[in-house]
Amino acid sequence: MSRVNRMKTILTLAALAVLTHAQGDNAEKLIKESDCSSCHAVDQEIVGPAYAGIAKRYAGQTDAAAKLVAKIRDGGNGMTPHPDLTEAQRKEIVAWILSRKSAAEAAPAEYTYTLANGTTVKLDFPVYVDGKGPKVTKEVFHGYQLFNSYCYRCHGTDATGGQIAPDLRHSLSAGMKRQEFLAIAAEGKADKGMPAWAGFLSADDLTHIYQYVKGRSLDLVPSGRPPSTQD
Repeated sequence: MSRVNRMKTILTLAALAVLTHAQGDNAEKLIKESDCSSCHAVDQEIVGPAYAGIAKRYAGQTDAAAKLVAKIRDGGNGMTPHPDLTEAQRKEIVAWILSRKSAAEAAPAEYTYTLANGTTVKLDFPVYVDGKGPKVTKEVFHGYQLFNSYCYRCHGTDATGGQIAPDLRHSLSAGMKRQEFLAIAAEGKADKGMPAWAGFLSADDLTHIYQYVKGRSLDLVPSGRPPSTQD
């Protein structure tokens, strides 16, 4: 290959890389601006399946993109239709979702903590910045902020329990799983007066609240404003 042709090839590949990155950024922007993030996250189930799980489920199916584009457009099985998105926008979103395949195959991280009673617990998220404390991660701190901005009215300040709604620390200690916690928070419980937070809080917001309450249920996160990198 001549020097000129080699340079053309390099420039072409660079242009394709820039275009692919731009398309990915645009797809994420479309997702964030729609209501997708209220029910879906990249690697965990909220109300709907994780994007990585969708990518894994449809891997190898030649008509996967067409099926998912139609699903986004028409909705169904509890999913809201999105006729407001153009066909091109739906295709961009689907291409981004299907590219999450590698995340679906990655082994989940695991973090081990020693509790006050000497027993250990394994979590699938970090509580502390440096692994030992006392400073909590920005996600746990964000969960603290959100909880004490919205959830405390019914569930008590610092997740200590309230008269209107149950003590969520006890709910998690009694066996409530992450998926159930997130689904209830997103969909609400109309018969018990609990509002649905999907559409107001994102999937990441709800996950951060879960992480904060889980930390509180294990006494890994103290009552009050927890130490953080913002201190």
